[in-house]
Amino acid sequence: MIKKVTRFVQEDVAGATTLKVKLPFDERKKSRLKTESTCGTQLGFMLPRGHILRSGTKLEAEDGTLVEVLASPEEVSTVKADDPVALAKAAYHLGNRHVSLQIGGGWLRYQHDHVLDEMVQGFGLTVVVESAPFEPEDGAYAQGGHSHSGGHSHGHSHSHSHNNSHSQTHDNDSGHSHDH
Repeated sequence: MIKKVTRFVQEDVAGATTLKVKLPFDERKKSRLKTESTCGTQLGFMLPRGHILRSGTKLEAEDGTLVEVLASPEEVSTVKADDPVALAKAAYHLGNRHVSLQIGGGWLRYQHDHVLDEMVQGFGLTVVVESAPFEPEDGAYAQGGHSHSGGHSHGHSHSHSHNNSHSQTHDNDSGHSHDH
């Protein structure tokens, strides 16, 4: 039998059974998900859209069972640097590619991608591919602990000036338009 998990809770309910579920980041972005707890209980998430499940998030199943979400280790690239300018340069270029990025004191982490690794190494930084939990920043448009995702437009554009005298608008798949 699948336990249907439907709502977020702020604190533990006294005496309630608590299950733990370990999920990688890509699964913690989904509002509809079939998974299982660490003890093998089948779970079906039917949650409000637009939320990212962070490690430590508490959910409740329809039968009152609590479910704690944990970030599972996954393959990531971690960049460490003593030079804050080099690290900021790497963060800028990764962000410019809309890469989900976790930022710590003296390090950056993203989901492993050999092309991104090569780019970062080109800045003279060392990349270590490892297995670790991934908790990226919410992003500029997140509000209230959740992220906006999934194909809606934010209604803004980015202007870039060039030496030519024409204007072009390019739309990318996220609904943002860029004016040139």
